[in-house]
Amino acid sequence: MALLREKKNQIVDEISQSIVDSKMTVIAEYEGTPVKALQSLRREARDSGTTIKVIKNRLVIKALQSNPDFKAIDTKFINGMLLYVFNKDDEVAGAQAIARFAKAQPTLKIIGAITNNGEFVSEQDANAIALLPTKEQLRGQLVGVLAAPLTGFVGVMSANLRSVFNVLNARADSI
Repeated sequence: MALLREKKNQIVDEISQSIVDSKMTVIAEYEGTPVKALQSLRREARDSGTTIKVIKNRLVIKALQSNPDFKAIDTKFINGMLLYVFNKDDEVAGAQAIARFAKAQPTLKIIGAITNNGEFVSEQDANAIALLPTKEQLRGQLVGVLAAPLTGFVGVMSANLRSVFNVLNARADSI
């Protein structure tokens, strides 16, 4: 069933707004991926605040060309069976969701990404982004790094006290 021009314009506006709102829009090829697998991917991605949509490529191209920030993006890579991954809060979450799922479903492949300020990210860079740790993991690592000197200091101080008590105990036993 063909879409009316008004409906197409509304969809183009929604797509454009989703691309602007998303910190990074990941583009992945899904040809040969079963529908049940895609539904499972959508459910898993939803947990990290990620939205996955299958949109007609020509509507995505119109959305990119309608926004002055995205006009400079070369749209030649937008062809074939593509899905678009949006996340408003995390730049890495969308790429991680696709990369994690692609391990079990090799027909799914990241082909690039678009940042919210209009830069195209290549396939290699998008895959490298997918390997980065999540924000929670980075926060945990930062806390560990900040706590390490304090933990070491407490260990040194308690070792000195322990040594004093051991000497006193040894002296007490010898008397």
